[in-house]
Amino acid sequence: MRCAIGLLAAIGAFFLILTDAVDPSNFKTCEQSSFCRRSRKVQSSASKYALIPGTLNTYADSLTADLVNKENHHQFAFKLEALVGSSFRLQIDEKQPLRPRYRVEHALKGQPQTGRIRVQRETDGEIVITSEGNKAVIHGDPFRIDFYENEVLVVSVNAKNWLYFEHLRQKANEPSPDPNEGEQNQQEQDAAVETPRAADAIDDPGAWEENFKSHHDAKPNGPEAVALDFSFPAAEILFGIPEHADNFVLKSTSGTDPYRLYNLDVFEYVVDSKMALYGSVPVIYGHGTQRTAGVYWQNAAETWVDIQTAETNVVSSLVNFVSGSRKTPPPAAHFISESGIVDAFIMLGPKPMDVFKQYAALTGTHELPQLFALGYHQSRWNYNDERDVTTVSAKFDEFNIPMDTMWLDIEYTDGKRYFTWDKFKFPQPLTMIKNLTELGRHLVIIIDPHIKRDNGYFFHNDCTEKGYYVKTRDGNDYEGWCWPGSASYPDFFNPAVRDYYASQYGLDKFQTVTADVMLWNDMNEPSVFNGPEVTAPKDLVHYGNWEHRDVHNLYGHMHLMGTFAGLQQRDPNQRPFILTRAHFAGSQRYAAIWTGDNMADWPHLQHSIKMCLTEAVAGFSFCGADVGGFFGNPDAELLERWYQTGIFLPFFRAHAHIDTKRREPWLYPEHTRQVIQNAVLKRYSYLPLWYTAFYELEQTGEPVIRPLLAHYPLDKEAFGIDNQLLVQDRLLVRPVMQQGVSKVDVYFPYIDEKKTGDWWYDTDTYERQERSGYVSVPVDENKVRQGVTFLPVSSSLNCNSLQIPVYQRGGSIVPRKERQRRASTLMIHDPYTLIVCVDRQGKAAGSLYLDDEKSYAYRQGQLVYVNYEFADGQLTNRFLAKPHYKSAAWIERIVIAGLDRVPSGATITVNGVSQPLEVLSQDRFVVVRKPAVKMDVDFAIKLNF
Repeated sequence: MRCAIGLLAAIGAFFLILTDAVDPSNFKTCEQSSFCRRSRKVQSSASKYALIPGTLNTYADSLTADLVNKENHHQFAFKLEALVGSSFRLQIDEKQPLRPRYRVEHALKGQPQTGRIRVQRETDGEIVITSEGNKAVIHGDPFRIDFYENEVLVVSVNAKNWLYFEHLRQKANEPSPDPNEGEQNQQEQDAAVETPRAADAIDDPGAWEENFKSHHDAKPNGPEAVALDFSFPAAEILFGIPEHADNFVLKSTSGTDPYRLYNLDVFEYVVDSKMALYGSVPVIYGHGTQRTAGVYWQNAAETWVDIQTAETNVVSSLVNFVSGSRKTPPPAAHFISESGIVDAFIMLGPKPMDVFKQYAALTGTHELPQLFALGYHQSRWNYNDERDVTTVSAKFDEFNIPMDTMWLDIEYTDGKRYFTWDKFKFPQPLTMIKNLTELGRHLVIIIDPHIKRDNGYFFHNDCTEKGYYVKTRDGNDYEGWCWPGSASYPDFFNPAVRDYYASQYGLDKFQTVTADVMLWNDMNEPSVFNGPEVTAPKDLVHYGNWEHRDVHNLYGHMHLMGTFAGLQQRDPNQRPFILTRAHFAGSQRYAAIWTGDNMADWPHLQHSIKMCLTEAVAGFSFCGADVGGFFGNPDAELLERWYQTGIFLPFFRAHAHIDTKRREPWLYPEHTRQVIQNAVLKRYSYLPLWYTAFYELEQTGEPVIRPLLAHYPLDKEAFGIDNQLLVQDRLLVRPVMQQGVSKVDVYFPYIDEKKTGDWWYDTDTYERQERSGYVSVPVDENKVRQGVTFLPVSSSLNCNSLQIPVYQRGGSIVPRKERQRRASTLMIHDPYTLIVCVDRQGKAAGSLYLDDEKSYAYRQGQLVYVNYEFADGQLTNRFLAKPHYKSAAWIERIVIAGLDRVPSGATITVNGVSQPLEVLSQDRFVVVRKPAVKMDVDFAIKLNF
């Protein structure tokens, strides 16, 4: 959210003031991170690991064996498990560890459902198993696993022989932790931990303790890194592993640092960078024209990922991948984690959408949000007081700009004490909240995990008395610095702490809010201003005696679990809305995310699309970026283009730093205000599509926004395009993200080897693009919908507004609402418009979902979920679930584009009764007026020619 600049005067000089951007020297490189340095050296060595003959055991759903490091003879337990849905799970742990190693909890949505395996062939050096038509070939020495989807090799594990597993050991010249152990126990330990020898010794100076700048890491458990490589023989590109401000397609890391996954509070982050940011989602995909596969590396410790691509041009002594005429090594990823075990999920696709759904089946999806959460959010650090909030809300009405939610940053609190209010700035918070909700609006407030160390603060006193804070190695409450000054951090890994924290959201305790006030969890990496790399020391101790190094990337996730539980307990029938900055695999089940402390410049605007596309395929569809940039002051053109871009990301919020100029839309020139108004109105008109997309995400795991390759896997040119996005498979959006341009190139992908493209219709004019490839599209001239009078846009806006290219796919039907309201909550009974754009066969289809937009009643069937189909000149509906929700909404009009002839009229039939309908003919489309049919009623509309 915010950098340390705004706090320096209050809490003392813990940082050097940075004026331009992040100083990379404040964050580690791989060479400065000893486990990364050691693990990376394996890339130049030969295989060390082999299965031990005679240790193999097979079960109905899995097989196990012992694995040995042939240099130091340390043994490991290996397990390969088949999962339902064309996936496998691979686990490697020490057979007899000196102490337990951390296994990630709470990331998966539940225990994965196992499949059945069949041993197809077993020889001395190889075993072949099958499951659901897929195949895994386990090679014993050197250890390797090849995974096949329909006889095509898609993932190979340890093909490069980069498996590296540092077993736990005692520090040389230190006594045994328990010198009174019996002889038998000592023999068991000796079997598990070999006496250090030349082949076993680690002479890296960072193995047992490590310093970075002024910070010391004690490393009481010594070296414990794990690393493994995954090759993708059927792929041409790799993508995934957010969060990084970089391209969608991952770049080779040869000669550079690997991509880093380590949740950090990064001040004014730079773009085109592999640096760690606020979230860590260790899932990667390999994509080629025929196959897509993925790997989820379940490890919550600091992780680095080396990427090898065809451009790497490194040593090609790679295993010969059967079907073999490949001239370059396949792309590969080398995961390197500081601690934990090897716990990897192999997802075999075969298509992009298949593998995205396989990952969602493991870690879950966003649940359907309340509709207001998909509207426009207005935020700033900080709105000054109650009057400021009320005035800003009223100004949106004055200028006819829809807005759903006002946000309050940390200054609303009493001295940065969460669950309190500043009694001078916000003396009547309930009245302020009531004034917003009466207008159909919501309030979101921030609650961060750092707790002010103040003996007059109830939350701090409770945590101190109950032992709820994260501890130092010596057992004391850890004390760091953040916005409140001296602060401690609740140990959310402790269920009792989460329960206590959740209880604070109850209206019996937090009496100055209502059940409609929602939450923003920020700074939860955790951010510690005086900590190493602006976060918590790794040798802190959590519940269960786990070091912070083991669980660091999960801390924000556990914070979210507490918040989500608190909001559900506060009102069990209202869907919570939470925004988080820190996130890990599975956090999408609890919260939306945004891209953090971006800057008001064109490169950060461009990366908002790249970053959110990468997050979407990694489970986080509910993603957005601070419109206008958090730091700096955007000029009019940048702000206009950012709003036009932001309306096509799922989370749509304007936010700004406390030191920036105010930038509410009416503070800019009239032209800019009108562009913003037009953009926001367009967002609201598409809310039925966004809401339907999120329902279908929860049901299927299909991302809401998607890269082009998701639906055009054959088109190599589309692989790397990350300045465009798809909303489901219905809209193609190409934002304008360059300064001063009059045209942009829009790429229309092809669907087959003949390079046939879909038809695409301009959503403003219904002009049709029929060919694939790049098309130069004007973006500085006005596109007036001639003869269309029903849009919620005034004629003056049509005359003065810049546009961005947005196209609806031929063959799709998109639901819209065209009546202007101040907030989405007031649109619930408004009528729908169906936009039908036909394909080459004259057909189209598309779904619509509706419910009460707030509660969980939809999970008991209180919903309408319908598919509309247009063929042979007739539009029909088909309910995908029995409609049990009674809506006052109705279909007001149907727009049909792409017909090869103009109908003279139309006839609607409902319950066997037919009536004529008026049809208006326009240049490129026709409008069927006022079918007036309710949303839960079967009907058929026939065009008359």
